[in-house]
Amino acid sequence: MSGGEATQIQPSPAVESQLQVPQQLVELHGWGRAGGSRSHLARIDTIAGAVSALRNAGTRGVVPRGLGRSYGDAAQNAGGTTLDLTRLNKILQVDAEGEVPTVSVQSGVSIDALMKALLPFGLWVPVLPGTRQVTIGGAIAADVHGKNHHTQGSFGNHVRDLDLLTADGGIRTLGPDGDDPELFWATIGGMGLTGVILRATVAVQRTETAYFSVDTQRCDDLDSLMATMSDGDENYTYSVAWFDAVTRGKHLGRAVLTRGNKARLSDLPAKLRADPLRFTAPAFGTIPEVFPNRMVNLATAKAFSAMWFRKAPKHRVGEVQNITTFFHPLDIVAEWNRLYGPNGFLQYQFAVPFAEHETFRRCVEMIVTSGHLSCLNVLKRFGPGNAAPLSFPMPGWTLTVDLPIEDGLDRLCTRLDEQVVAAGGRCYLAKDSRLDAATFRQMYPRLEDFLAVRKRVDPGAVFTSDLSRRLAL
Repeated sequence: MSGGEATQIQPSPAVESQLQVPQQLVELHGWGRAGGSRSHLARIDTIAGAVSALRNAGTRGVVPRGLGRSYGDAAQNAGGTTLDLTRLNKILQVDAEGEVPTVSVQSGVSIDALMKALLPFGLWVPVLPGTRQVTIGGAIAADVHGKNHHTQGSFGNHVRDLDLLTADGGIRTLGPDGDDPELFWATIGGMGLTGVILRATVAVQRTETAYFSVDTQRCDDLDSLMATMSDGDENYTYSVAWFDAVTRGKHLGRAVLTRGNKARLSDLPAKLRADPLRFTAPAFGTIPEVFPNRMVNLATAKAFSAMWFRKAPKHRVGEVQNITTFFHPLDIVAEWNRLYGPNGFLQYQFAVPFAEHETFRRCVEMIVTSGHLSCLNVLKRFGPGNAAPLSFPMPGWTLTVDLPIEDGLDRLCTRLDEQVVAAGGRCYLAKDSRLDAATFRQMYPRLEDFLAVRKRVDPGAVFTSDLSRRLAL
């Protein structure tokens, strides 16, 4: 199909009857385990099944869903239909011969599965979020970013084309240079509100190994951390810092900074050179559903933060690390979100421009002194954003904290929102579960561009979600 061409699928009544996709009324929630809602879940096996489920959606509309790793309410639809696309999980084609290698996959393929398939060919997924358990469709819809945004941008930058099932039942092949680039870019980061991504072609990278040459450095406070990252990040493809969000005073924001590049074969010790593309993915079991609320309290947060800081070397250069150690340590334990107990948690992620150093520091101080405790805290630097109107990354600093749901948390987040808006920053929709529509509109200056495309391709708002209702999208 050429870029922008619509393909109408119109089964006969008998065939359509056979294509009725069974639905089950279930409660769905995001990875934060809060704010769940009940919807009719349809597990999609075929493209025709996706079309049928779309056409049979009721007045509450439909939203696509992958592996459920968005933290809030983006992939749930109270009273409506939610399409589980994880069974559309075929890798269709790998082209390793071109100047830029590419892979074509159905949208339900996980990054985990794609990495395992590509590495034996010496190929590498260009952007990795904090977990491998994300579908390609979800990675596009949230325009996920990783530790290399400052050098290689977000996931949408690497999408060459995609097939989108739109509200009229047609399937359109879209690309950044096709007949409808506005719809393509509205789909990148569009949180599933322009249609169902069915397939995508993604540019991938060549690699000699499945390992990374990593430099680790401890920084005694937030200012030294930000100065170190500002001065040296350009020398590394990947950069991220864990910082202490519990300790106050002169060591506020003390951190462990890890930066690295893909390891070459010559960088590996002899014992790893025999199988340099081996994907090491250890698993230590599943967290049981037994933990109470308030597992993250002052005592546990202080102990964890002190341990995590002190176990890191003060300065180590050129350590060879595997994929899981460097990128995805939390993937070692399944269902780690259960540690926060039945109430769940909120992941708050924001970005502000580089010039807003003082605002950034003020936000860190507000979190540390709030009485709300976070152990999993990440700081990164973003490079230039892309053409997607709802894409989150912008040139500047981005901070992420995981905060247990408890009294007063929304007041803290509202105060943070005020600081972020005043600085010209924004929050990430894939993590959000509590922004209001007015604040959201102040954060995304190109929102009207997105809404114009959405109205053009889906005038009846067939594609809808709990997030879209809350934010009036």
